[in-house]
Amino acid sequence: MEDRLPRKLAAIIYADVAGYSRLTGEDEEGTHRRLSEYLDLISGAIEQHEGRVVHYAGDAVLAEFGTVTEALTSASAIQRELADRNQDLPDERKVQFRIGINLGEVIVDREDIYGDGVNVAARLEALAEPGGICISDAVRTAVGKKLDLDYEDMGEQEVKNIAEPVRAYRVAMETREEPGGVPPDKPVLELPDKPSIAVLPLTNMSGHPEQEYFSDGITEDIITELSRFRDLSVIARNSSFTFKGKSVAVSEIGSKLGVQYVVEGSVRKAGNRVRITAQLIDVGTGDHIWADRYDRELEDIFVVQDEVVRTVTATLIGRVEQVRRDRAKYKPTSNLEAYDCLLRGREHFFRWTPADHPMARGMFERAIRLDPNYAAAYAGLAETHFQGWHAGWSEALDRSFAGFCENAEKSVALDETDSRTLAVLGAAHLFRREFDQARSNLDRALRLNPIDTRALAQMARYDMLVGEAERGIQRVNEASHIDPFGKFGWYLGQANYAARRYDEAISALKSVRNPIALIYVWIAASYAQAGREAEAKHAAQECVLTTEAELGVRAESRNWHEFLIQRWPFKHEEDSEHLREGLRKAGLG
Repeated sequence: MEDRLPRKLAAIIYADVAGYSRLTGEDEEGTHRRLSEYLDLISGAIEQHEGRVVHYAGDAVLAEFGTVTEALTSASAIQRELADRNQDLPDERKVQFRIGINLGEVIVDREDIYGDGVNVAARLEALAEPGGICISDAVRTAVGKKLDLDYEDMGEQEVKNIAEPVRAYRVAMETREEPGGVPPDKPVLELPDKPSIAVLPLTNMSGHPEQEYFSDGITEDIITELSRFRDLSVIARNSSFTFKGKSVAVSEIGSKLGVQYVVEGSVRKAGNRVRITAQLIDVGTGDHIWADRYDRELEDIFVVQDEVVRTVTATLIGRVEQVRRDRAKYKPTSNLEAYDCLLRGREHFFRWTPADHPMARGMFERAIRLDPNYAAAYAGLAETHFQGWHAGWSEALDRSFAGFCENAEKSVALDETDSRTLAVLGAAHLFRREFDQARSNLDRALRLNPIDTRALAQMARYDMLVGEAERGIQRVNEASHIDPFGKFGWYLGQANYAARRYDEAISALKSVRNPIALIYVWIAASYAQAGREAEAKHAAQECVLTTEAELGVRAESRNWHEFLIQRWPFKHEEDSEHLREGLRKAGLG
């Protein structure tokens, strides 16, 4: 298979002179002299804001930046300086640049960059006014409120050789009015720095106006439940309900409310049944990301309402999370390269293989070097240290465990309002047998974000280790319901083993894709406890073979009895003995 060219996320500037042919036709020497002077100015401004000029092409400049804010700050500085220099020249002698800025993935080949990320920037440049700046929706979302600039939504634009329409914004070069100034006729709504959603009033399809309370009540409850999710910005009821009964384009709703996603749907009550439909729409593209229908008996209207709200909310959160992962390159951040490393680190981490383990760790370490205050990167690094210690892939196990705890503490010190950092710290306390502190941090994580699936999975592990395996099973099932694409087989299998449900444990553990040696250990113990000796023996052999494959030249048949008991800090001795018994029966004791 042919090697793929390297790619990276970048903020891209494309600048070109407006009417260059006419200018050279009227004053070739003067235009060339001014162009040379202006290109030096542009190059200096790009370097000053930590950008890199990729290449010049006649009167055009292509440059890349590590952050959107630096790219837009540089472009603004360039246009203001050029405006000053052009001020005393007649219009027919002014050399004015148009600038387009995009945020996207680019192909890197030698010192040049290619791909749609560059092409879109060039098309945005053509949409800009002479002396102006035009940015993409991705840039607008990423920059948020970081700069003292105003932005005018130009809507979706059909541009040459780009398959999908491009949503564009014109950058107003004037700074905003100070307090006390005259407000604009149509204020620009700032997009928040996280996914934003408006839940439109569900349409009452029952044919009875008196049933409006039911559809409105479900809408309000969905808004309330979504508001608990701290990674979303949810528009308040009063704003959403201004669109009740109106036929308005989703793009207009998104523009007026400043949101990226819209939820809409309907409610129909007939006899003793209720049908609710809901769909999630991406405002920028008009695509339907998710849609579902719920048919329920109407024996207890309040039970039905609560069930539907929880189901719609949980599914919606799971789908938004997946969309965020799919489009993570557009996430706003102060350092795009650091965020890119974080994403790559997570991708390697979630594969849970000995080959990906050092790559994940290296990516998180690089993210921290780029941004030493990056809480999420410290949390990721903590998890890779845990991975190395827990699976036995690290050559210095004690040092890996120390790195797990230290980085978990560092991540919370930097951001104690993030459910993910708190969940990682909770896990660190759990594996140090500090059960009260573990519970405290996991509770805090779930209060901040009740449907953070990783926090739920860690809490399920806590339940299992303190002797509440049945409750742990319930939590894993809840996490699976929220994120059907999540990988919870490991957690569910261990919780079922602890609950003495061996067949369910085997089924869950065997669902784990690309199982590591540690999985085969639990499968072998489960088979042994279920009295399925031949299958237990086979799983134990798979464990030994996989251990040798994972550890390479360092591999000897590991004493899994000692290794596993050290890594599962059960609060009660009978639960530890239950695991020892399964390992002994499987021949791994």
